[in-house]
Amino acid sequence: MAIKTAVIGMGGIGYTHARAYANDPLAKLIAVCDINKEKADKAAEEFGVRAFYSVKELCEGLGDELEAVSVCTSGYENGSFHYEPAMECLTYGKKVLCEKPLCADIQDARDLVNYALKNRLYLGCNLNHYFTDIAAKAKGWMDAGEIGETVYCLHKVGFDGSDYGYGGVGDLKSRWLKPYSHCKAFLTHPFSVMRYFCGDIVQVQAFLDRPGVRKTAGDPMLSINSVNCKFEKGGVGVLISQRGDARFGLGGWWSYEHAGTKGTFCIENCVEQLTYWRGHQKDEEGKLYLPKPEVINTGITSFDATFPARIHAWLEDLTNNVHYEFIRSSGRDALATLEYIEAVIQSYENGGATVRPHPLPAIHGTPEYIH
Repeated sequence: MAIKTAVIGMGGIGYTHARAYANDPLAKLIAVCDINKEKADKAAEEFGVRAFYSVKELCEGLGDELEAVSVCTSGYENGSFHYEPAMECLTYGKKVLCEKPLCADIQDARDLVNYALKNRLYLGCNLNHYFTDIAAKAKGWMDAGEIGETVYCLHKVGFDGSDYGYGGVGDLKSRWLKPYSHCKAFLTHPFSVMRYFCGDIVQVQAFLDRPGVRKTAGDPMLSINSVNCKFEKGGVGVLISQRGDARFGLGGWWSYEHAGTKGTFCIENCVEQLTYWRGHQKDEEGKLYLPKPEVINTGITSFDATFPARIHAWLEDLTNNVHYEFIRSSGRDALATLEYIEAVIQSYENGGATVRPHPLPAIHGTPEYIH
């Protein structure tokens, strides 16, 4: 039976979630919600569902009929309005999929995740960058042992741009810009991808800067981020991000290169292309040689394709009654990325010192995952 869903926050991302629910056979979109009545009414008319103007009105008005919600509100640093509606929905016992970053404030994120875990509630996050067929293909190679032990990963994520594309700090939202706004808005996704392929990060060292054009404009945002990482399972990683301050070279706006002791792969532009370089092989005479790279071009060019794929995975997990701790892209997974970002900030503020991220909440598990 289709899961009855609603979307809170009817901006652009809210519409993306609503369309994904409306088009997914595992879901039935029954409501939209926004404190802006005009936005809520417009979306309700477009999707043919009921409109609500507060979380309380939504949850009490629909009662047990409503099973799951997407929290797509915005806020300062892209996530400051997530905490209250997400927490309120959890207190009503709803299954919550929150947009990224989970929260703008690290303590809010910790509180939200701990509340969900303590009360055994479903909390997921839209960490959608690795919900692609080519990411699954690459992960399959790793799980089969074809890549070998991790040596390094190199992840580049950001906007392409230049001095000429810099718009200054004149818009209304810029009044709330802070030095770490780019880190909080943009490092969540690449950290989630690095963790998906390499596991937990145990040490972080960061160097942040801003280009001259931002300094001249009095823009406080540290838009150039270089982060060195050490993984618990072995191997090292480098994350490079920038906000339209330059143009990326190979791989475009998004590239993830992962090198192992047996092979290397690279995903370009998140959804577009996967290249696989196998390590040394032996020919019929027993001589070592390096095979030509294998290239998979998906023909997909729109990053928007990741949203319905990730939301479908959320719906699959709910439909299959996956244990709340083991859903894909969980609240705990999202908190991990924010703990890494907090470590980035601490490292930068201490002159590039190495920082160990704050420990994540324990996983208690369930017997069927052990026996």
